[in-house]
Amino acid sequence: MRILIVSAASSIHTVRWVNGLVKRGHEVHLASVHPVGCHSIDPRVQIHLAPHGGTAKYVVNAGWLRSMAAGLQPDIVNVHYATGYGLLARLAHIGAPTLLSVWGSDVYDSPRRNLLMRHMVQANLAAATRIASTSRCMAKVTADLMATDRPISITPFGVDTDALTPATERRDGDTIRIGTVKALHAKYGIGELIRAFSRVHDERPDTSLHIWGDGPDEDSLKVLARRLVPDSSVEFHGAIDHCGVRDALGSLDIFAALSTLDSESFGVAIIEAGACGLPVVVSDVDGPAEVVEEDVTGLIVPRGDVIASAGALMRLVDDAELRWRMGGAGRDHVVETYSWEHSLDLMEQAYRDTIDDAARRHRSGRHGE
Repeated sequence: MRILIVSAASSIHTVRWVNGLVKRGHEVHLASVHPVGCHSIDPRVQIHLAPHGGTAKYVVNAGWLRSMAAGLQPDIVNVHYATGYGLLARLAHIGAPTLLSVWGSDVYDSPRRNLLMRHMVQANLAAATRIASTSRCMAKVTADLMATDRPISITPFGVDTDALTPATERRDGDTIRIGTVKALHAKYGIGELIRAFSRVHDERPDTSLHIWGDGPDEDSLKVLARRLVPDSSVEFHGAIDHCGVRDALGSLDIFAALSTLDSESFGVAIIEAGACGLPVVVSDVDGPAEVVEEDVTGLIVPRGDVIASAGALMRLVDDAELRWRMGGAGRDHVVETYSWEHSLDLMEQAYRDTIDDAARRHRSGRHGE
């Protein structure tokens, strides 16, 4: 297929999709109003960067996208994110079968900001031939927003289970290492994790907390950690690229993800931890809870409940056999359900379904639906 993906070239998720699809033999074009970031894009992917920036970039680049797409004549257009890029694609009137992939905050948070934003997101969703969601929980939110029974394809962000594998040996040392890999932003519950860990550490001094990531809350989180855990058992390691995730996770005994908002619509980091054979403690927000089998691959706690989070962490700290049993089950669950190759299969099927949907609409004369 000749595939035109309209998405942020700076996003690791975009890069993984375009790289995965081009490796399967597709002709892949990436149209972006964002510059290429630090993530390596396969040289076979043809990158098209929008000529205009600024706050109105999704509007003023519509003509550029329309013209570029007319020259390409793609079999399928895959737009990622229902707000900015969804608006760009709608205004461009590309005319090709279009799959709009929603990501999270674009359908959870943006429509709640004001009525205008809600109407814009709804119009962007309605303009697409078909919708895709990374999770079932987000598909339900999206369906409620559209107020229709249009089918939604489920296309999770899978992980490379060949690259992400459990540590081959039990880690040396007596200290139980708890950790997370996430942006240092309030919605991801890093503060709650530090507070929960401080309770664990008070009872079990042979524990440490390791945090990979950067973000706007970095300074305040470091202050919080120094105040609650003054013995330097909380370590901030900074941001890491995708290639460094395996080593980071391989150094841990327990992974924690205590997100506070449902717009955390899919737990990629949790899936990565599972692939590496780690037991997980997650909050009950939509995405993370969906990818964890409760009491099998990990423990689920109420969002924002520091005491419950500390109790779950303590349970795993105190029971090595439980850690290894849940970690093994997590690995099996990810291999079966969330492998990257399976995710690519699902995305390719979503493309075929979108093309079929467009053909049916054309035959019935409902071009504007």
